[in-house]
Amino acid sequence: MKFRTVFPFLSITLLLPFLCDAQQWEPPIPPNDREAYEKQDDPYLPNAYNNKNLSPAYRYDGRSHSRNSNTEIFTRQVNVSPNQKNILGDAANEPSIAVNPLNENEIVIGWRQFDNVNSNFRQAGYGYSSDGGQAWTFPGAIDPGVFHSDPVLDYDNAGNFYYNSLASQPTDEYPCYVYKSGDAGVSWNTGVYMGGGDKQWMTIDRSGGMGEGNIYSSWTSYYSHCPPGFFTRSTDGGSSFDTCSILPEDLYWGTQAVGINGELYVSGKSIVPGRILVAKSVDAQNPARSTTWTSVSTVELGGYIVYRPNINPKGIAGQISIDVDRSNGPGQHNVYVLASIEPFMSSDQADVMFNKSSDGGMHWNTTPTKVNDDASSTNTQWFGTMSVAPNGRIDVIWLDTRDHPGSDSSALYYSYSIDEGTTWSPNEKLSDSFDPHRGYPRQNKMGDYFDMISSNTGAHLAWANTLNGEQDVYYSFITPPIMTGMEDVSENAIISVYPNPTSGLLEIDAADKRIRIEIFATDGKKILSTSVFDTRHVIDISSQPAGIYFLKAIGEDRLVTVTKIIKM
Repeated sequence: MKFRTVFPFLSITLLLPFLCDAQQWEPPIPPNDREAYEKQDDPYLPNAYNNKNLSPAYRYDGRSHSRNSNTEIFTRQVNVSPNQKNILGDAANEPSIAVNPLNENEIVIGWRQFDNVNSNFRQAGYGYSSDGGQAWTFPGAIDPGVFHSDPVLDYDNAGNFYYNSLASQPTDEYPCYVYKSGDAGVSWNTGVYMGGGDKQWMTIDRSGGMGEGNIYSSWTSYYSHCPPGFFTRSTDGGSSFDTCSILPEDLYWGTQAVGINGELYVSGKSIVPGRILVAKSVDAQNPARSTTWTSVSTVELGGYIVYRPNINPKGIAGQISIDVDRSNGPGQHNVYVLASIEPFMSSDQADVMFNKSSDGGMHWNTTPTKVNDDASSTNTQWFGTMSVAPNGRIDVIWLDTRDHPGSDSSALYYSYSIDEGTTWSPNEKLSDSFDPHRGYPRQNKMGDYFDMISSNTGAHLAWANTLNGEQDVYYSFITPPIMTGMEDVSENAIISVYPNPTSGLLEIDAADKRIRIEIFATDGKKILSTSVFDTRHVIDISSQPAGIYFLKAIGEDRLVTVTKIIKM
């Protein structure tokens, strides 16, 4: 076994017996020993069945697969035929998602599209939905017939979507282009060169400040198309990009986030095994100034980013997620980091580990928090992904093998926190289990990441699985039961509410003659509280803005019913 370390020789000698006992202790292989995967090494092959052999697409509506759970989820396949069927013979992975802030029903997902699983050739696949993810249109690929990989999507406050894609050619490796859509993903421009490299990430400033609409991107320095630079920005909505520049540390495999005041955070792992960093800039937002970096801090996650795990042989166990609390609550300005981590000196394959900074990324908790609550150290929790809702709720998903010990069979799991990551909800299983090794394209992995965006009403998730026997891309919307702080909901409804949706008046039929009615907005604010002393009652919410509300009814025997109300 080969060890890469920064310890003195004597320390390694003393630790060696323990290190040899730790299964898969070896940290990620150094960059100069790694094979570069994001390059064209297979010819393009069209779909073996000419996209005509179809099968039913997987879909699910209902509560989570965990007992006594009230989290709801609906799941739809995205790379589908016009009649919403699965296309046989292809593969798709590494999805990224954008949601229109002006119309949450408009969603775009991009992914690596393999038209034929017998070829490693991939393209910039994309799909869009105009009905909140219930149905999807899959036109094919941006720049069809050209090798593309590593999709990253984001959006601005005007409702424009942006698609960042690596486009390697045999004679020109690692250039990245940013494509823009002003019509909810129906059409895209021809793309703007931004420099770039493998693996690039991108974020857009939606703070409303000086940097509003700025686009930021960084990538791995040793696979850069514009060395020695590995960072760039656009201050004109993606029409042009700055000359590539360097970050203060060699960061890679990490996402970016913009804070309330326009400050930029870039996360990533260091070349030093087990060292995870966050770089911060407060002037990247200023178009009149070159980007400088205020600080670089070390984030303790208790282990290594997992490279080439058995469960994803040619990939990693997930990237580093970073996000910021932009709420008006007590966690405002908190910075959060999460990743699937192989713990130091442990046989555990990977845990979902979380840490937070309460001072703008300058300092971090000395001890990270483990989000997965399984007791076994033999399970693998991989592709850990995090996003933060505008109301401060932290959503986390991952793939988990706990239901099939000794196997790589995985299911989607979920947990959330409403107290700045101090405590986490019991883990919930959100999907059936699946074999992640099925339907591999020749690259022999299920990609390297998922992507998620949280709203006050739930989490928009883009992910991949093999639930239909092939590797495909899916959209899920996860609705946690805690948006109003009401986790304990009775299965026995004590009221019925109609009409729903409503323009203002709600008629309530109650099983008890005396009940307590409370109505909450999605940020947890109570907007109405009243007692009802009859089995029929009318409540007027016409003065409230359109949106989603939650009606909580408490009966005489303390039974509780929670009903989601849509106000038109």
